[in-house]
Amino acid sequence: MPIWVDADACPAVIRDILFRAAVRKQMALTLVANQSISTPPSPFIKAVRVQAGFDVADHYIVQHLCAGDLVVTQDIPLAALVIDQGGVALNPRGELYTADNIRQRLSMRNFMEELRSSGVMTGGPSAFNQRDRQEFANQLDRYLQRAR
Repeated sequence: MPIWVDADACPAVIRDILFRAAVRKQMALTLVANQSISTPPSPFIKAVRVQAGFDVADHYIVQHLCAGDLVVTQDIPLAALVIDQGGVALNPRGELYTADNIRQRLSMRNFMEELRSSGVMTGGPSAFNQRDRQEFANQLDRYLQRAR
């Protein structure tokens, strides 16, 4: 099953984990971004550059996604679309989005966006750390084992 990456905001360390996994498992890995993304030479890895614009990369991924494909994204609305189409969504911190938790995540995202638009300072996510990296690698390994 292919792996799709919403690559504009994906940490480099996560891309490196994905590059190694794609080569090791000989799985297609496609990074989608509105900027150039360098990739190692491999027949299993490619980068697609889309036009700049709001959600252009997201729309590309959704249009090309098949049921069972993995999408790595921090974008909760994209994760909801992926799940609705039968895909698997994983964020770079290792949180697996599911049909059971995506609606709550989407509601919380929308609530926080409302607060920010009304001028409330909400802060951002905590800094990406080694624990996040390890949790992502563990979830990716679980997905790859199930996919085979």
